[in-house]
Amino acid sequence: MTGFDALLTEQDRRVFALSGQGARAGLGRKPALMVIDVSYAFCGDTDEPIVDSVKKWRLSCGHEAWAALPRIAKTIEAARAKGLPVIYTKSGRKRKDGFDGGAWGWKDQRIAEDAASTIDPHQIMPQVAPEPSDIVIEKLKPSGFSGTALPSFLTQLGVDSLILTGCTTSGCVRATAVDAFSLNYRVTVVEDGCFDRYQASHTMSLFDMNAKYADVVGHEEAIGLMTALPSGLFDLPEG
Repeated sequence: MTGFDALLTEQDRRVFALSGQGARAGLGRKPALMVIDVSYAFCGDTDEPIVDSVKKWRLSCGHEAWAALPRIAKTIEAARAKGLPVIYTKSGRKRKDGFDGGAWGWKDQRIAEDAASTIDPHQIMPQVAPEPSDIVIEKLKPSGFSGTALPSFLTQLGVDSLILTGCTTSGCVRATAVDAFSLNYRVTVVEDGCFDRYQASHTMSLFDMNAKYADVVGHEEAIGLMTALPSGLFDLPEG
């Protein structure tokens, strides 16, 4: 992994070396892949700098999102080839009056805006779109676990670990990672399959998750870990 060192003080580096944190937990026996909030709202409708994209898509991560899309697609392809569950999350907000946004409105002055497009902002990007056999979870809060059916699906499938991709690294990815860790799932975060609108938040969130809650790996390593698993681990729905 890269990018951490420049943001750490000398004391930070010494403490990390002495702390024992950052050990590899590894995958469990039956992992599932999660694709978190990779929708038009967070990617925009075209590959452009974030300072341009965010003007019409207030949550957009701009070019960083589009750079991550092919890596996420390859990770999804590997998971499907191995027969692993692929679980998507997306916003479940539907009320035009914004009431179902809840506390989001307290911290976002543009919460009531619609994207300057006819595209549904909560539609998952076509480059990584779910297939009929995949699971799509709608949520109203950052974590995929908060008030959703995700835990029941994981129980039904016998999942013991999660591989996380998507956005934002500091928001919904991190919240889902912490909740999964708190429920004693092994967690892997795909570093270059995640993205954020703030680079400092992206980098330090990866550092924090790697230190305490998750293994942070590149997409090629994640694909290798999945490829090495036995086949036939899950009895997935046909869709």
